[in-house]
Amino acid sequence: MTLILRVSGRVLREEARVSGRRKEEAFLAKIIVVTSGKGGVGKTTTAAAFSAGLALRGHKTVVIDFDVGLRNLDLVMGCERRVVFDFINVINGDAKLNQALIKDKRNDNLFIFPTSQTRDKEALKREGVDRVLAELKESFDYIICDSPAGIEHGAITALYFADCAIIVTNPEVSSVRDSDRIIGILNSKSRRAERGETPVSVSLLLTRYAPDRVTKGEMLTVDDVKEILSIPLLGVIPESESVLRASNTGTPVVFDGESPAGHAYLDAVARFLGEQRELRFLKPDRRGLFRLIFGRA
Repeated sequence: MTLILRVSGRVLREEARVSGRRKEEAFLAKIIVVTSGKGGVGKTTTAAAFSAGLALRGHKTVVIDFDVGLRNLDLVMGCERRVVFDFINVINGDAKLNQALIKDKRNDNLFIFPTSQTRDKEALKREGVDRVLAELKESFDYIICDSPAGIEHGAITALYFADCAIIVTNPEVSSVRDSDRIIGILNSKSRRAERGETPVSVSLLLTRYAPDRVTKGEMLTVDDVKEILSIPLLGVIPESESVLRASNTGTPVVFDGESPAGHAYLDAVARFLGEQRELRFLKPDRRGLFRLIFGRA
């Protein structure tokens, strides 16, 4: 009987250790790259909104600007005057990580990691980026990489380290075609692909969606884009003046409680975290049409 109990105890302890490892693996920091094949699709807006949305849900999140030489993330996040050191300074060992990270004033879980405005993209040394990301993983739940558009050095570097990728595209043929190319690169040139590991988890975020233009045949439908790219749909962000207003004021649009785009981004964050959310803003706004015709507020 004693032997049986001892064996049982060892089994229970072993099961506890396995369970602990599984929990630890489940909470490992995830690197999410926000990318696109075409410029001007709302990628930096998405990186800002998505990182802020995760922070609002209680996840400690950092968003990194990979667009060396053309940085805009600090402007969109409203912290451009607080930049002292940047991503390249940390890679080169000229500054420590905590000197370059900027804590968001609106949410304690959100941090911004700006990049250099004066260096070129070749300054993104893969070994240095790997080291910095490993250090960030020790402190953060999610690391959002705001990738440059296309397939130049900065974009490839951001894609290489991704665990998850959010493909941002507009409902236009050229944008969707370029996004398809990015998916191919993720499947072949990421670190996960090189190592034969589980592929990068890829999902689609359709931005600047205007239902009235879709009805007129001026834009692709959601189903058209899904059929071409054949990846899971994370969300549809409606065309909204509030997005431009948010960018100009340095405030991620998810902090605007009246913005349809802000609500759509929060829905996308919820789906990313495993929740079920119905897609909204897919039909023309009849109230807007009524106001246009009758001139009423």
